[in-house]
Amino acid sequence: MSDSPARPPISRYPVPKLAELPDDIRTRIQAVQEKSGFIPNVFLALAHRPDEFRAFFAYHDALMDKPGGLSQAEREMIVVATSAANQCHYCVIAHGAILRIRARDPLIADQVAINWRKADISARQKAMLAFAMKISQHSQDIQEADFQHLGELGFSDDDIWDIAAISAFFGLSNRMANFMSMRCNDEFHLLGRVPRQG
Repeated sequence: MSDSPARPPISRYPVPKLAELPDDIRTRIQAVQEKSGFIPNVFLALAHRPDEFRAFFAYHDALMDKPGGLSQAEREMIVVATSAANQCHYCVIAHGAILRIRARDPLIADQVAINWRKADISARQKAMLAFAMKISQHSQDIQEADFQHLGELGFSDDDIWDIAAISAFFGLSNRMANFMSMRCNDEFHLLGRVPRQG
């Protein structure tokens, strides 16, 4: 018999069964399950409020799946760095896994989460994260000099908007995850840490 405590629920709020969900939400969740092999708990937890689920993932997709000057890995770097500052267990672990996969680097997510300033990333990416952190923690201090510095590094005005919007959006996500005591899937802990076989 194990002395380890029972696993807590994935949210302090009720988690609906898939069969009970509106068709569009159930279809979205099943597509994610088919692609990843499991259902990330954020989908189930947010499905408690279907209208907010739709709004959340529409904005998420608009920011994270779009083409532009930021790579998919860089978008995930922003999420991991700002989520660590906001002490969001769920987002650091889940998006850390996605970052490892997108960057094809098993070390990068831990480096960015612990201290992005010392991570093995480019000076341009460190400037991107410094701006993202300023948006996350001190947005009232944003000045024209911030835009000028990023522009000198090759970021377009749209890229700068993306950095800010991702940081701000995941500020919402971090706070909701913490408020709900949302538990991360165990599967995320191992994803992208060991190269795939074959």
